[in-house]
Amino acid sequence: MPIEGVKKEGAKKEGPKKEVLKGDGMKQAKDFIVFPLDVPSKKEAEKYAALLSGEVGMFKVGLELFIQEGPGIVEVVKSVGGARVFLDLKLHDIPETVFRAMGRVAEIGVDFVTIHGGESKEMIEAAVKGAGGNVGVLGVTALTSVSSDDLRKAGFKESLFSDMSKLVLERAKMFHSAGCAGAVCSGRESKKIKDRFGESFEIVTPGIRPHWEGVAKGDQKRVTTPFEAVKNGSDYLVIGRPIRDAHDPVEAARRVAKEIEEGLKK
Repeated sequence: MPIEGVKKEGAKKEGPKKEVLKGDGMKQAKDFIVFPLDVPSKKEAEKYAALLSGEVGMFKVGLELFIQEGPGIVEVVKSVGGARVFLDLKLHDIPETVFRAMGRVAEIGVDFVTIHGGESKEMIEAAVKGAGGNVGVLGVTALTSVSSDDLRKAGFKESLFSDMSKLVLERAKMFHSAGCAGAVCSGRESKKIKDRFGESFEIVTPGIRPHWEGVAKGDQKRVTTPFEAVKNGSDYLVIGRPIRDAHDPVEAARRVAKEIEEGLKK
């Protein structure tokens, strides 16, 4: 399902951002932070949206909350928090199904939505076409909970599981050429993607653990700090537990923003 106007590899390469942009309508350190509303109810989502609306740039609505509350939760979050919304559904199906589903997503009023794109470029192109330019499609390269050993056990060839950045770059290439707005990857790979596909190709990075925060990795295996991720060119950092589980979530978000500022100066 080809589409017109897809981006082609070989765009002018630009380095990662080096400073925080300030002023009306320009990106500040807090705008890099995506807070995931990984909660089971509208009530809890409203609580965090109200608490953190001035401290983060975007809220992520994932499967748990979306299934529990339905598409209407997006408008609830936007009205309470005022921040942008990122819908993390990781769509993955035959091209026609994804095309139709993306058409519905485009009507909800979110800024980004994720797809999985392991096997089929046709599915990715269908997602972009279904979005119709009304929502940015982000391709998930490899989950940050996945290790090289996981890929080995899943049957991937050695060249890909021995160096996961090769797999990530191959998938990013597919997303870029299909016209996606960007990709989801760990901070370990964001610089390679930026160097290859240019500054306009957005990078969203989960698996973030602040330098000052001592919580164990949990189910995340390929983690980076906010400093490292933005220094490498990530545009948005998904940071949940370090903020949500802090004694003072607002202060934790502000500390993350300070670490982002330091990373952007390097």
